Amino acid sequence: MRNAEIQKEIHNNFRTGPLRDQAFRALRAAMPPANMEAALRCSARLKAALPHTERLDRNLVLVAYGGGKDSSYTLAFVRAMQLILFRVYGTTFRLRVATNRHAGMPRAVLENIERAYQALWLTADPDCELLLIDGNQVTTFDVDAPQRADVIRRNRLDILMTGHRTFADGRPTFCNACNLSVLNSFGVAASHGDGADIIITGDSQEEQRQYTAWVSRLARRLAPAVPASPAAPATRENGLGRLLSHVDRIGQSYFADIHGPDAADALAERRVTAAVPPQLRFFSIYSDTAYRAGDHMEMLTGFLSFEFDDFAFSFTESDCGNPALMAHLRGLKCERVYQRSYADGMAEYVEFALGLMRTKDFPPELIKQMRERYEGPDAIVRMRRAASDYATATFGLAETQLVCMVYSPFAEKGAGLEEFLRREHPALASRTGHIRALLAGEAGDHPGLAGELERISGLEPSQLRVLYRSPLRRAGGQGTDVIDTVLADDPHKAIIRTRHAPNGPTILEQISGR
Repeated sequence: MRNAEIQKEIHNNFRTGPLRDQAFRALRAAMPPANMEAALRCSARLKAALPHTERLDRNLVLVAYGGGKDSSYTLAFVRAMQLILFRVYGTTFRLRVATNRHAGMPRAVLENIERAYQALWLTADPDCELLLIDGNQVTTFDVDAPQRADVIRRNRLDILMTGHRTFADGRPTFCNACNLSVLNSFGVAASHGDGADIIITGDSQEEQRQYTAWVSRLARRLAPAVPASPAAPATRENGLGRLLSHVDRIGQSYFADIHGPDAADALAERRVTAAVPPQLRFFSIYSDTAYRAGDHMEMLTGFLSFEFDDFAFSFTESDCGNPALMAHLRGLKCERVYQRSYADGMAEYVEFALGLMRTKDFPPELIKQMRERYEGPDAIVRMRRAASDYATATFGLAETQLVCMVYSPFAEKGAGLEEFLRREHPALASRTGHIRALLAGEAGDHPGLAGELERISGLEPSQLRVLYRSPLRRAGGQGTDVIDTVLADDPHKAIIRTRHAPNGPTILEQISGR
């Protein structure tokens, strides 16, 4: 080691040593002893997996931090490993923490993140890099940073274009595009600056293999639908790069189906970054620690000051408000499309989502808290108002546009157009022929009519024409090849018993969500 490097490391340790000692003592007092023992064992495995075992400070470890309960614990566990290695060797790896933000992430999530950073002494540690990712934009984390207008616009359009193909079914409407964005953020965060060496995952090696195989199969199945544009470049010798390249092809096929193959700008801004550093590897902590929130709830809510906010904590998600909007849309569908009551639809979604919470092994007290939030007539009124306000404030979507989406009247050559206009906009019912001509691109300019349709749907005429040419995903879950293929193995769905008319027979319907 050169003298300058030695002097630099001594100076760095002199500055950071007392800080890290305090951070370690505080974390050791808060973390259950068994978990700290697990961090000690895991730190030895991590050290052996780092590319620079003799110079730990040359290694960069990446943690993707969504701000929810599980990722908050993961962050604390990795910070424990970082501090343990420093105590043993007098040096340790650098830590990069990256949060992918979408429009449905309330401020309460960023506040939870900031409190976790403070509790773990990350903001004061010069070897901890805290990033916020908005699309492809990377900035230093700032709890007060406003949502980016381009991300809101993109999220809003994805919701509307998918929702109008699926009668606003929760999972495809909100999660498909968001999941692709999360995977893109891995590539963006890993390739930022000098690039990361290790990315931490909570998945077992078997789960990683299964997911990689599923992505590869899905990419092959969707390959004919991919536009002619080349796939995102991947690092040949890197497993994550290959995975993200497959995901990019899936994303391009998916968005070409949703926005139309000619939507070049929409497709370009939804690419998945696959050009990650060649040395990047996954490191799993699955075998070393448990993720059940109930096992470390005291540390989570006490030491990390994690708060289960009334909107950020929404059914299976503790870092996203969109599941409450999924429940709201089910209520609107039962009220307007099925001509039943809003409360009926809410009850159907709540029971479905509570079942997902049980499947995901949520602590009983959190399931009870969620049930009580929606229990009784007053609660339904309160949550309806809250979801409506959230849709307006977050996505600029009024109830008129949400109602339009649950009818999905424009897709499949306007299959549901007449019924929608007759029930919801009778003043336009006599103009059905003009509307069809406009949607088919066969009519001249009708600025007044086009403006009215945009007000009702939230979509421009060109976007409505894409819907008009596209198939619908029916209640039984078939009709759209690309959407059906993406959802085929998704566990976040169930068959429920419902009625499609006030006095109609009980039938089976598949719904999905979070």
